[in-house]
Amino acid sequence: MTNSPIKQALHLPASTAAPTEHQLRSPKSSRGLRKLHSAHQLSSNYAALNTTSLISQQRQQQQQRNTSASHTAQPPQIPPLPILSSHHRTRSNSDAVVPNVASNASTSRKMTTTRRSPASQDPREELEGLVRQGPQGDLQAKLARLRYLVLCEGLLADGDGMSQSRIYVWLILLNAPAMPTDSYLDLIRRGASPAYSKIRNDTFRTLATNPLFKRRVSEASLIRLLNAIAWKLHDAKIERLGDSTKVNAANELGSPELQHASTVVKHAQGPPTTTATDGSEAGGTEPGIYVQGMNVLCAPFLYAARSEAEAFVAFHLFVTRECPGYVRGAMDGVHKGLALVDKCLAIIDPKLSAYLQSKHMKAELYAFASVLTMCACTPPLPEVLQIWDFLFAYGPHLNILCICAQLVIMRETLLTSPSPTKLLRAFPPLQAKLIIEFAASNLRKIPADIYEELVHHAE
Repeated sequence: MTNSPIKQALHLPASTAAPTEHQLRSPKSSRGLRKLHSAHQLSSNYAALNTTSLISQQRQQQQQRNTSASHTAQPPQIPPLPILSSHHRTRSNSDAVVPNVASNASTSRKMTTTRRSPASQDPREELEGLVRQGPQGDLQAKLARLRYLVLCEGLLADGDGMSQSRIYVWLILLNAPAMPTDSYLDLIRRGASPAYSKIRNDTFRTLATNPLFKRRVSEASLIRLLNAIAWKLHDAKIERLGDSTKVNAANELGSPELQHASTVVKHAQGPPTTTATDGSEAGGTEPGIYVQGMNVLCAPFLYAARSEAEAFVAFHLFVTRECPGYVRGAMDGVHKGLALVDKCLAIIDPKLSAYLQSKHMKAELYAFASVLTMCACTPPLPEVLQIWDFLFAYGPHLNILCICAQLVIMRETLLTSPSPTKLLRAFPPLQAKLIIEFAASNLRKIPADIYEELVHHAE
C-alpha cells in the first residue's frame, strides 16, 4: 500500500433500426467540425503524447518511491477557496442553436486587462497564461501550480459556466495527445455502431430538464459523439481479442487455430457484434462499448468543449484511463464506489451514517447516479463544471468525498426526517465551492488503506 497521490500533490492547502450513414450525420455537418486545437499546441514543452494521464503518472511515481512507506501520511491544509467571478462569451459547439448574445462582445472587451509584471500578476491571469503559452521551466512545478490555481482561484467563467480555457485545462491534466479532426470524422462516417440503438434510447433524455444544456448541445451532437466512442471501444475490444473476423469457410469452428481450443476460448473468439451493447448487458470484467449513464457522463464534455472533436478526445481518455471500471458491463467500479461512500461517510460523520443505516439507506439506493456520472446528474450545470475542475486537477476518485459532502450539507434535514428515503431521491442543487472545501478539508480523516481503495476503485 502506498501513500496516496493526492496527499503528495496538494502542496499548500426504446430501440430503433440502425440508420444509414446519411441519417447519422446532422443536417449541418457539411460545414465541418472545427479543427481540434490540442492542448499540446498551447504547450510546446509538454510531455510525450501517448503516455498515460498525469493523474495516473503521478500515482505510478508515488508507488515507485514509497513501496515501503508508512500508511499514516496526512494531507496538508487546504487554503480557503475564493468565490468565482462572472464572465461572458459567445458559444460555438456542434449544431445547437445559439441565442443572440450580441452584448457579449462588449463584455469580452471589458474583461481584457493590461499585462502586469510577474510579481503583481493576477492569479487567474497567471492560470490563463499557463494554458495559452505553456510552461516555462520546470514542467512538474508548473503543473503543480496549475492544479493549485484551479483549486484556489478557479477558472474564469460566465454565469452559464462557459469558460474559454476550461476544455484546454482538462486536456492538459488528462495529458491528451493531439488528434486530427479527420480521425473523429472517420468514426462518424462508419455509420451506426453496434450500440447505436441503445444510445438512441438514452440521448433524448440526457439532462432533459436543463435549459442551459439543451440550448447549447443538440441531441445529434450527443449521438455522434457517443456513437464514435462506441466504435472506438469496439475497435479496441477487437484488437484485444485478435482478428476474429477472419472465418475459414471450410471449418465450422471458424478458424483452424480453434479446433482444439477450450469452450471458453471459442466463446471469446466469437463474433463481437452479436449484441447491441457488447457486454454492457451481460456483465463481466470485459469492457463494454456502451453502458447506460455514459450519455450523462459525456454531457459536460460537450458543454465545455468548443468542438465535438475536443469533447471526443477528452471523454475517450477519461473513460479509458481514469474510470474504465465505470463503463465495464458489470459496472464493478461503480459498485465499489458506492461501498466507499458508505465507508467514508461512517468515518466523516458517524452519527449521520448510523442514522441512514438504521433506515436501511445504503449508498446503492441513493447514490448510484452520482457515482457513475461524477455528480453530473445533479443541477446546476455550472456548479458541476466547477466540481469537475477540481476532480481533473486532483483525481476523479475524490468524487466519492464530494458525494459525502452533499450528504453532510443535508445533515440536519436528514436527521430530523422520519423518512430520509424521500429526501434522497434527488439531491439538492450543488454548491460547488462548499463541496470542494469539504472534500479537501476532510481528506485527512480518511485512513491510508481506505484512501488506496478510493484511488484504485475505478480501475
